[in-house]
Amino acid sequence: MEFITKNFTKLSSTELYKILQLRSEVFVVEQDCVYQDLDGKDQKAIHIFGIKNDKIVAYTRIFKPGDYFKNASIGRVVVAALERKYGFGHNLMKASIKAVKIYFKVEKITISAQVYLKKFYESHKFKQVGEEYLEDGIPHIRMDRS
Repeated sequence: MEFITKNFTKLSSTELYKILQLRSEVFVVEQDCVYQDLDGKDQKAIHIFGIKNDKIVAYTRIFKPGDYFKNASIGRVVVAALERKYGFGHNLMKASIKAVKIYFKVEKITISAQVYLKKFYESHKFKQVGEEYLEDGIPHIRMDRS
């Protein structure tokens, strides 16, 4: 899978459409969660997306320290349902962590992780910080990587 990294102004309208379509497909429809995905933060983010057969099937957005959390952060981590069995989530996280280091020159990263993915993020050296909380009705935990 090829991963592409772009800031918001460099995304084509087709790329942005496919990204928003994937996020909606998973976070709104699959997870049955009504929430405001278009949060005004995409313009500050750097977008990382994976393409397979001309389709965006994996995506994250990253933020420099202070734009979302005190530390740099990775968010909206998503892989299309039919593509999860191939381990693309791990490749996506590796690409996202690498991008944080390249673009922001920092090691510390904070994420707001869905609780059921705790072991997945631990495999990428994230550690839980604090207690579980609800975000848009879904149990989450803060996790940090140093």
